[in-house]
Amino acid sequence: MSGGANNPLSKVVGRIFPKVPDFVGMIAEQSALAVDATSALVSFMESGSEEAALRVRELEHRGDSIKDRNVDELNQAFSTPMDREDLYRAMISIDEILNYCKTTVREMEVLGVAPDAHTLEMAHHLKDGAEALNQGYQTFSTAPAGAEGFAQAAKKAERNTEKTYRRALAELFDVEQHVAEMESMEGHSGPEALRKVMDVFKKREVYRHMSNAADKLAGAGGCLHDIVVKTI
Repeated sequence: MSGGANNPLSKVVGRIFPKVPDFVGMIAEQSALAVDATSALVSFMESGSEEAALRVRELEHRGDSIKDRNVDELNQAFSTPMDREDLYRAMISIDEILNYCKTTVREMEVLGVAPDAHTLEMAHHLKDGAEALNQGYQTFSTAPAGAEGFAQAAKKAERNTEKTYRRALAELFDVEQHVAEMESMEGHSGPEALRKVMDVFKKREVYRHMSNAADKLAGAGGCLHDIVVKTI
């Protein structure tokens, strides 16, 4: 009697002991997509091009599909090789990074905010963090303990993003600088002053979205850390 997958005994064993999906590999697919999305975000912050914006949106849409598939696999799994809640949080946190990449681009388009040095710098930090996170999951499959350093690197990228964010806010709300610029205006300065004030709050919204993306990156790094600690 053949011992292949169609063997009746194999089918019975398969039903009793179903194959456990490669959840780490599935999450690594999400983290690789996060690298692509943050890279596209960097390109957008460099050029402000519609092509780069479209790339970010396409990657976020693909990320939703992969996340939904992964969560569905997790929900249906008879058993998991590690804490089920940790796996779920990892899937969701990575997806949220992609979501904020998309919403950042969308906010900039809707509000008419052009990229600047601060948004570019924050995008680079987000990309660095996504790359570290992806390397962590790639490493975990063969050397779980080695993934911890990458988890910490992802969290460090969040701290670097926040430093840029605070510096951007300090510059954005530099009252003395804005007053000096308004005093130098000629003619009907009222409308121009209002536009400047509105521009400040528009940029504040964009910076906040990128700060939120960094928060999700830190959360994703924390999930990887928890998985590593509970495995080794």
